[in-house]
Amino acid sequence: MLRRLIFAIVLMASGASVQAQELAGARQVFDGRMLPKVEVATFEHSETIFPVKVVEHRGPVRPLPVAVKSLKNISFESGGNSFDLFDYLAYNRVAGLLILKDGKVVLEDYELGTGPETRWPSFSIAKSVSSTLVGAALQQGLIKSLDEPITQYLPELRGGAYEGVSIRNMLQMASGVKWDETYTDPKSDRRKLLEAQLTSKPGAILAHMNGLQKAGSPGSIWNYSTGESFLAGAILERATHKALATYLSETLWTPLGMEKDATWWTESKGGMGLSGSGLGATLRDYGRFGLFVQQDGTIDEKRIVPEGWFREAGSAHMIGGKKVDYGYFWWPIPEGDPIHRGAFQAIGIFGQHMYINPQEKLVIVVLSARPKPDSSTHILSDVAFFAAVARTLQ
Repeated sequence: MLRRLIFAIVLMASGASVQAQELAGARQVFDGRMLPKVEVATFEHSETIFPVKVVEHRGPVRPLPVAVKSLKNISFESGGNSFDLFDYLAYNRVAGLLILKDGKVVLEDYELGTGPETRWPSFSIAKSVSSTLVGAALQQGLIKSLDEPITQYLPELRGGAYEGVSIRNMLQMASGVKWDETYTDPKSDRRKLLEAQLTSKPGAILAHMNGLQKAGSPGSIWNYSTGESFLAGAILERATHKALATYLSETLWTPLGMEKDATWWTESKGGMGLSGSGLGATLRDYGRFGLFVQQDGTIDEKRIVPEGWFREAGSAHMIGGKKVDYGYFWWPIPEGDPIHRGAFQAIGIFGQHMYINPQEKLVIVVLSARPKPDSSTHILSDVAFFAAVARTLQ
């Protein structure tokens, strides 16, 4: 109780200290219409965009040992030109870069005024954290099977577009429900969902999702949907009888020995956790989560998710007879470069990446402030950079 009170006071003081700064609102963020300094200030105080619940860390901090040999520079190609580490940091507006090889830090770098204390928003990396919590709930028996219908946990969705959709369909973004994810289009489904979020009314998100239309049968169509990922949090809260942030704290944040409390956006004050976005944490704590994934989901030899969970969650799947490079809220690296064999990543808008390469025992976390939600046409290739790092560290 005392920890929560102190953290609330810190958040209030932080909010007061940034009032003099210009911070962007949610619509401005989604439009990608922020001056660079405004974007960084907003991301550093992402708890001001929506209500949050604290993800508490307790107990001893798990150390991140530093490797004897550090990474000084690399060379890689992007768009037919050659670049190095310094180009990657500058061109891609990287705020934080952490590279872990064999569980040890080979590079930890902060830019744009950030530092080890900075809590940075994950955006859709939160989806990958949420799917991991689904795996934990499955391991604990709180969820019986991924083939259970989601309406078993969310009966208010019965009779709507999600009737007959399984948890597995949802994790694969293969519900068959119609959806347009375009962030910068005010008429898209994602922006309509944002408007529902901005009402801060309990139940607004589930009501909005229940009003959607089908585009095909479950399992027949792949369609990326942040709204669908919000359903994962609702299922977790029903299955565990705990707030999403509390379940994360008890299941991973405390056992993994995180350094700092995190925050997670909620639908309303004290309301449903927004599992598809809005987890805010420090670079090093994102790294600890990445190591947990790279080490196949065990903590001190205790299995937290089913054996082989991340191999399945990080692999491509057949959807409607076609191979889709999407797992369970994770993105497999497309086939091609053998250095990426078995590798996958979590991706968030504005350039957030968590690259996991179990074969190379490599984790790379990138926190960025790129100019638009989808800035892929204006940046250097992240995947090419990851490949160069992997080869340099072999």
